[in-house]
Amino acid sequence: MDLCGKLLVAMPGMGDPRFAHAVILVCAHTPEGAMGLIINKVLPDMSFGGLLEHLKIPLGEDSRKIAVHFGGPVERGRGFVLHSPDYAGGPATLRIEGGYGMTATLDVLEAMAQGQGPDKALLALGYSGWGPGQLEAEITRNDWLTVEPSEALIFAENDAAKWAGALRGMGIEPLSLSATSGRA
Repeated sequence: MDLCGKLLVAMPGMGDPRFAHAVILVCAHTPEGAMGLIINKVLPDMSFGGLLEHLKIPLGEDSRKIAVHFGGPVERGRGFVLHSPDYAGGPATLRIEGGYGMTATLDVLEAMAQGQGPDKALLALGYSGWGPGQLEAEITRNDWLTVEPSEALIFAENDAAKWAGALRGMGIEPLSLSATSGRA
């Protein structure tokens, strides 16, 4: 099972509140584990300008407004920019199935602060990680649905609508899902 480039959509019965209604883009998936970024949970107390100020990166006149997301509970002080493939970050950019990139170096933030950088971007602090076989076990336990991503969904500005949008993209009405699962 290779989930790299796929979306994970949390089922309503997700036991971990950090992942309730989460939509995660899986950025890497190997036998050693998996890594992904939650794409629909904004950090309300953090702004792009505030982050740049903390990092001592000057904010240019053409800087874009971008929300800072909670990417997951692992390494919450580390930033990741999930972006469209037009940004060539060199060896520091991880290429993700489906035509996305992820860069975790300051150069992408410096470019974005000046109104440059990738055409589409999502900034996240922290990431979601799983050990060997852990994600597969969670999927078997019905914690997650897997979905083909779309650029429109990943980079949509309405983060609150991404969970329901991912489900509707699969033909599932969110209200029809149960918080409990059974076995036949």
